[in-house]
Amino acid sequence: MENMTMVTEFIILGLSDNPQLQVPLFLVFLLIYLITLMGNLVIITVTCADPHLHTPMYFFLSNLSFTDIIYTSVIVPKLLGVLLSGDKTISYVGCLLQLYFFISSGSTEAFLLTAMAYDRYVAVCHPLNYALIMSKRFCNFLVATCWITSFLCSGALMASITRLLFCASNVVNHFFCDLMPLLKLSCTDTASTEVVLFVEAALLSCPSFLVIITSYTYIISAILRIRSAAGKRKSFSTCSSHLTIVFVFYLSIYCVYLRPNSTYSQEQGKILSVLYTTVSPMLNPIIYSLRNKELQNALSKVIGK
Repeated sequence: MENMTMVTEFIILGLSDNPQLQVPLFLVFLLIYLITLMGNLVIITVTCADPHLHTPMYFFLSNLSFTDIIYTSVIVPKLLGVLLSGDKTISYVGCLLQLYFFISSGSTEAFLLTAMAYDRYVAVCHPLNYALIMSKRFCNFLVATCWITSFLCSGALMASITRLLFCASNVVNHFFCDLMPLLKLSCTDTASTEVVLFVEAALLSCPSFLVIITSYTYIISAILRIRSAAGKRKSFSTCSSHLTIVFVFYLSIYCVYLRPNSTYSQEQGKILSVLYTTVSPMLNPIIYSLRNKELQNALSKVIGK
């Protein structure tokens, strides 16, 4: 039992063992990280600076951008350090903290996507009552609920993980401290942790995804009744962009987490994790905002000032 509690650090293998790929991978992920930071910081700055953007849609969008910054900053800087210096070690506490903030911010993003879908549903399907339904107080309540629920539920999952013992190996076959690789390393029974994971997913993630699908079903139905062809094309373009990010985010997460531990492939998990940890936060500012004329006009005003 004394030997089973000796693990004080983990070794992160990263994306590749090929020395010739370390610098190219470093440059690629550094560029992705810088684009993510710049894009999301621009959104936050512009939405705060322009009074015309003080609406529910941009309020949710700025929170999503802030979440994306946390989400990617928890993982990418450590990955860049591994690629640049070759130091693959991370402390036990640091590993658990990385996992906690990754799960918390990822859950918050999922809930914010749900809130944004509901906001668009009210705007398209109930435009006359939009100001009454999406009041400032209600929007604040939604955002606070997203953050608090995510961090509390992640804490419950982490409480289960801290009871696991690691004795056989401390080598994490991933580029960050993800949940499934850690479960693979544990030399104790992980059944209770897997139950907590599936229960939280069933009670939180699945209903959120269903709310998004239901909202956009009604939105698309309303768009089909629009007589203007230009209006239809514009609305469908916005919906397809949003749904693309939603499907990439949810499907990659479901493929990694919502299946039995015995069928989990660590190599497939790495590839899918790249999508929702780095690519999705980078694309969110582009898809949600940089194609938006209101945001572009507001950015021009801020730059002019």
